[in-house]
Amino acid sequence: MNSENSNTKWGQFISLVSVFFFWGFVGSANDILIPVFKKVFTLSQVQSQLVAWAFYAAYFVGSIIFFLISLKSDVLQKFGYKKTLAAGLTLSAFGSFLFVPAATMESFTFFLTALFTVGLGFSIQQIVANPLAIKMGSPATGAHRLTLAGGVNSFGTTIGAILLGIALFGMGNNKKTALSLEDIKFPFIILGCAFIAVALFMLFSKIEDPVKQEEAKIEHGHKNFSILDYPQLYLGMLAIFIYVGTEVTIISNLPALLKTNEFGNILEEAIPPFIALYWGSLMIGRWNGGVNVFDTSKTTNMLLKFIVPAIAFGVIIFTNIFAEHEVSAFYIYPIWILFFILMSFIGGKNAGKTLMLFGFSGLAMMFIGLVYPDREIAKFFFISGGLFLSIMWPSIFDLAIAGLGKNTGKASSFLIMMILGGGVIPLIQGRICDFDLTSPEGIFGISWTHFSYIIPLLGFAYLAFYGFYCPKILRKQGITHIETEGGSH
Repeated sequence: MNSENSNTKWGQFISLVSVFFFWGFVGSANDILIPVFKKVFTLSQVQSQLVAWAFYAAYFVGSIIFFLISLKSDVLQKFGYKKTLAAGLTLSAFGSFLFVPAATMESFTFFLTALFTVGLGFSIQQIVANPLAIKMGSPATGAHRLTLAGGVNSFGTTIGAILLGIALFGMGNNKKTALSLEDIKFPFIILGCAFIAVALFMLFSKIEDPVKQEEAKIEHGHKNFSILDYPQLYLGMLAIFIYVGTEVTIISNLPALLKTNEFGNILEEAIPPFIALYWGSLMIGRWNGGVNVFDTSKTTNMLLKFIVPAIAFGVIIFTNIFAEHEVSAFYIYPIWILFFILMSFIGGKNAGKTLMLFGFSGLAMMFIGLVYPDREIAKFFFISGGLFLSIMWPSIFDLAIAGLGKNTGKASSFLIMMILGGGVIPLIQGRICDFDLTSPEGIFGISWTHFSYIIPLLGFAYLAFYGFYCPKILRKQGITHIETEGGSH
């Protein structure tokens, strides 16, 4: 381990990363719920995307509420990190328990309210946990700690889809095709209890609150801060909005794509392994970025860049086999992983270059997925978008806050608000999918649901542009910005 890590509070940090796991777990659970709700409540595709809207809009609303309250009385100063984090976990627990009456009443609106409440709690947790992870040791290794937290987050997304799939549909030959909302109750009761357990653990843990005076310096003394003074920030806010939206829309609309005749009419109970592969792709990318935490020779580092993604892919395959899913079709996927590793070597540790390369790579994957004639292969081009999105968050974040100095705190809160993109962009793609209902002949010889993947293609195009253009903005300001890979949202 790098000598800089010697003062990292690893015991405390390991306690904290359980929160990152839950973010991932619930994020992928949404992707199972979307096709389930669509079938049970007979929803259109755009209506089913209200699941993503409710969850990610909560981040936006929660961030604004937190920001406005902090203007009058700094929440973290007043209550400390631990109590604020525990409050966020408790709010998410309450939201999880709301799934029980929602299932009893068979109300889609009630389900959305429950999910919104979980998301509100997550927004508080995000605001607290990201800076807390950075402050748990040397500032020089803060990005490395976020890389590790991101890896845990992605592990949660990968196994979340598998576990909820088992809870709802069963395993192997015992799989159910008749869906019941009653089956949703138990996993969310367990989740709510887990949130409360972690909240209590946080309150009584030895996690130390960072020096509160730091927050006082951040929040006061810069009343004249304007977003428009910093093009890297307002373009970065749009980049975060598009990044999160692209990440969510690819997978939120994938069940609808796979259910088309064009893509094999894959039913709801067979969807979880594909969702696990998508979120697992983000895990592969983040674990690959996490290799930089270790103080190794160049040769060892290069070997680990191949070995660690192979282990991550093994985790995806093993969890699916454990759930008795058919995964033989996935054995072709290392081709995409190898291409991703090549791009990560070319990008190196330069945030702008990495973002640009991964943006263009993701754009290429979406384009090939749209035109490739063999649909059995085409779906993997769309799923591989997860690989190229995996380490974009820290690259965007690093570029957007570069040179902001004492305004970094406010800038960060504006960036967190832009997680709203995860609720808006899937609605746009879902609306395109619904054209299949009125125009079943499709467009350009493909279904509208297939064509809807033009939306993430455009998303990747903007992200590539931001990676190319933002360093030019920073150079004009006298900032040469190179950062390490890693992180999560």
